[in-house]
Formats: sequence, C-alpha cells, structure tokens
Amino acid sequence: MNGLFIGHTYIDVTMIADRMPQGDEKDVARDYAVSFGGNAVTAAFAAARLGARADLICPVAEDWLGHMFTHMAATYRVRLHPVKVKRSSLSFILPREGKRAILRARDSNFSEDCALLDPSRFQALHLDGHMPEAALHYARSFRARGILTSLDGGGLRDNTEELLGHIDVAVVAERLCEQMNLSEEGMLDYLKSRGCRIGGVTSGERGMLWYDEEGEVQRLKSLPVPSEKIIDTSGAGDVFHGAYVASYLERPQARWRDHFLFARAASAYKIQHLGNEAGLPTQADIEQMRALYESAVAS
Repeated sequence: MNGLFIGHTYIDVTMIADRMPQGDEKDVARDYAVSFGGNAVTAAFAAARLGARADLICPVAEDWLGHMFTHMAATYRVRLHPVKVKRSSLSFILPREGKRAILRARDSNFSEDCALLDPSRFQALHLDGHMPEAALHYARSFRARGILTSLDGGGLRDNTEELLGHIDVAVVAERLCEQMNLSEEGMLDYLKSRGCRIGGVTSGERGMLWYDEEGEVQRLKSLPVPSEKIIDTSGAGDVFHGAYVASYLERPQARWRDHFLFARAASAYKIQHLGNEAGLPTQADIEQMRALYESAVAS
C-alpha cells in the first residue's frame, strides 16, 4: 500500500537552550539536532518509518542542504519527486517548556512544474496545503477516484476552503480555528459542511476534538507523558498525521478511532526526542507507548 505526500521541505535545526542571546551576547546550547522538516514531509518520513511506502512531491534545491535532504530520503526509502528551487528552506526551532519558537527562511519560487503521477498507484494522499497548485490538482484527482485524501490544516491559506472540498480526512490545528474565528466545535461543523468524512482539531496536551464516521463528536485525550520526559513538541503533529496515514494504508477497513489511537501513541513518542528524525517511532515504539500510558486515560 502506497501513499503520496505533498508539502514544503525544510532542514530543521533544533536547539535546546536556557535563554536566547540578545544584541551582541553569545551563549551555548545544551543540545541540538539537524533533520528533515516540513509538515507533510515529516509525515511522509514517519509513515515510511512505520513500514508504509511513501512517495513525496516537494521542493529540493541543488545545494548542500538539498543533497543532505536527498540522502535522508534515500535512507528512509522515501521516493522523491523533487521540484527544483534555487535555495533550500531552513527552520531554526527552539523548544522550551512544552512550546517551541520557530524562525524560518523559505524559497517557494519553483523553477519547474511538479511531477504528474498516476493516482491509481496510490491508496492515500496527504497534503499540508503548501505547493497549492499541486495540492489542489492531486486532491481533485484522488477524490474523484475514491482514493483517500487527508489534509494537515496547520493554518489558513488562500486555497484552504477550495481544497477542503476535496478532502476526506481533515485534521486541523487550533491556529486555523483562531484565524477563521471559529471555536473547536464550530470548526468541526465547518469541516462537515465542506464534505470532510472525518474531521478533527488538535490542541496539544488537550488532545483532539473530532467526529467519526457517523458524525459523533468526541475528545481523544493525549497520552499522559510525564513533563520531565517531554523534550521537543515540534513535529509531534506531523508524526501524528504520518502515523494515521500509515495505519490506514495497513488497515484500510479499520475504524478511524483505531487509526487515531495508533497515531496518538506515535506523537507521544516524538515529544520525548529532540528533532524529527530521532522522534520517528517504529511499530515497537508505538506498542511500548500504548502499554505505558494508555491505561491512564479513558481513550
């Protein structure tokens, strides 16, 4: 079973520091990690780590950061369909006390069109809304063929409303609710109105408010990882998306509650590790997270 992922590529530099230097000050970070980044990109790597076959349409530059990213993709057997850009995009991430500050530099000036792939090769599509023309083209094409389409709605984009009209599973962030002046419940009603079969709003440690195949609204609580074990929450949502796509590809007839329980454990693993690569769980890691923490919550 094969999934197609479309999103923007970053190289993430994540640093653990007690404070941010100001002016001419200097300081030394306690730890750091360098990894692949980007919402759908990280989801693709997470799905591949969990055994799914993942194809990825994303921008890649012919610079040394681009070569690093290409090597990472080959290592995890993520099949790249690169779209050329002049420079790689970069994120500096500073996790602290369960939050994370992010500073980004991005090149979105594509010098060529994206690859035209045959939808019949795939059983799922996952998007983050970046690369808007490609996202809309493939969402329309996959939805018309009855192939699952999934969206990570991290923020409001010019094509969000149109794109949602072609999405089966929409899991969005609180930030999108704020940008659209909607409550969590109001966002779920909106997603239903756009024809999303499954919809959810993630809210960090509060878990996810979502509706299932019958439209029943319920809350999926996050797993109670002790605060002293939480290192880096950045990328946890991306791993969550990649894990539920991987679960769907493995068990397409399972209920979405089962896919989300699996993904919840994957994100619980991620937050205990620094950087996206170290935070990619295996199937065994997810089983361990469920064994450690699931009994403590009414799932």
